[in-house]
Amino acid sequence: MNLGVYIQVPFCQTKCTYCNFHTGVVAREKYGPYADAVRREIAALAASGEISSLRDATVDTVYFGGGTPSLLEPSALAAILDALRRNFAFAESAPRDSEPARDVPPAAPLEITLEADPETIAAEKAEAWIATGFNRVSLGVQSFDERELQAAGRMHRRADIFAATRILRDAGFRNLSMDLIAGLAQQTRASWEESVARVLEIRAEHISIYLLEIDEGSRLGKESLAGGNRYSADAIPSEDAMAESYESACARLADAGYEHYEISNWGLPGFRSRHNLKYWRREPYIGVGAGAHSFDGARRWSNVHDSAKYVACIESGISPREQIEPVTQQQALEEELFLGLRQLEGIDLAGVEKKYGVSLQARIAGLREQGLLEMDGANLRLAPAHLTVSNEVFVELLG
Repeated sequence: MNLGVYIQVPFCQTKCTYCNFHTGVVAREKYGPYADAVRREIAALAASGEISSLRDATVDTVYFGGGTPSLLEPSALAAILDALRRNFAFAESAPRDSEPARDVPPAAPLEITLEADPETIAAEKAEAWIATGFNRVSLGVQSFDERELQAAGRMHRRADIFAATRILRDAGFRNLSMDLIAGLAQQTRASWEESVARVLEIRAEHISIYLLEIDEGSRLGKESLAGGNRYSADAIPSEDAMAESYESACARLADAGYEHYEISNWGLPGFRSRHNLKYWRREPYIGVGAGAHSFDGARRWSNVHDSAKYVACIESGISPREQIEPVTQQQALEEELFLGLRQLEGIDLAGVEKKYGVSLQARIAGLREQGLLEMDGANLRLAPAHLTVSNEVFVELLG
């Protein structure tokens, strides 16, 4: 059995206007104690009986997410990885001196990803990350347009993206992922097409495209729902405009040779996000850090979200677990459906029906008649022309 490990780093230099994640801006003095607590949680997990079902699993993906993990000192990131290696069996890595060709997937069976913001990238950091074992960087680009970046509260600018890319390539990274958001405040169709053009010009191996969500807990969401204009809330594109931008990107990425394998994700051949695929395939993963979630196939659990409380728990020898929930058969079936259908190839319908002892024909009949779901051989999948209404499909399917 293979296992994914997610390390949560909930710190940012500033909070984006659209963000409602459990992240925050704290003094840099807090970074070290937090990294120490993460290492201690890793050791405690390995020594406890909490993950006995995963004891013999081999770690083949590690993902440092947040927040902005690249804010941590390279030595702190290295120490966390060393703690993982000491306490868990890792998949064998390719020799460090091997140099893959530019458009060939990394030879290493071990995928280690670091999320980073463009303005945090420096040559010394990038070289240290490579030396530590990171072989994939996910850059929070969001947009190449200055007005959109400023309205969103992002600290980087267009030039920082190109500079960060050059630094990472020079350091030896051959697997870069970049995020874009369709629907940012101040976004026009022309500025969106420019952002897509630039990410294709860079030829990132992996691209994620998300539709802006108006979260009522975010500053932008509150302002938008109140009808105000702070944070350019009055300049958010319509839902139809967002859908058109997404559909345009789908066509352009396909023409450029990217495989659309999940609603929001594209990769060049061989460059799908192996860690994120674990979530959609309901494979086991362990989350470490404040607010991190875990799944062992039968249970889901999570840690306290507040980073200070998390550190206090670890330092006091108290479990940081906030919630442990067994997954019922009904919940497992629903997860199988909505997570599986996020993948463009869909789900093996007969296999799922047999696994859970159910018939799904009545549930899917109406959605198939509307053209929202379709059969592709033995697989049930979302109709490619209706990916932008996937949430509505899931609600009706699971209702």
